[in-house]
Amino acid sequence: MTYHVCVWIDHREAKIFELTSTDVATSHVNDGRPHHHVHRKADHVGQGKVEMDHEMLSAVAAKLKPAKAILIVGLGLAKTELKSWLDKHNPDIAKNVWDVQSSDHPTDAQVVAAARSWFHAQDKMH
Repeated sequence: MTYHVCVWIDHREAKIFELTSTDVATSHVNDGRPHHHVHRKADHVGQGKVEMDHEMLSAVAAKLKPAKAILIVGLGLAKTELKSWLDKHNPDIAKNVWDVQSSDHPTDAQVVAAARSWFHAQDKMH
């Protein structure tokens, strides 16, 4: 059983970090769709946004199933879209999400270090 899991996500990929006190297991889930550059125009509301791939979100959810404490970090709206998707489609997993935070493009080592520090502080409160 995995206790702590941190997910870094954007609209194209997700990195899942399963943390123990001494080790980390990393897995990736990629959006399988071809990449298209989206142009934004100031006078067109709603254009310029790529919808999250539901197959990717489902694959991420499958990897989160054994987790008891989940931290979601990422860019833009991707992190909140994952949380909303979990709330709607996997409420048993969503109840284990402890927080959703903004993050830029950190290295894997930076994500792991920040997640370990965050979980260490949160474990005292839960």
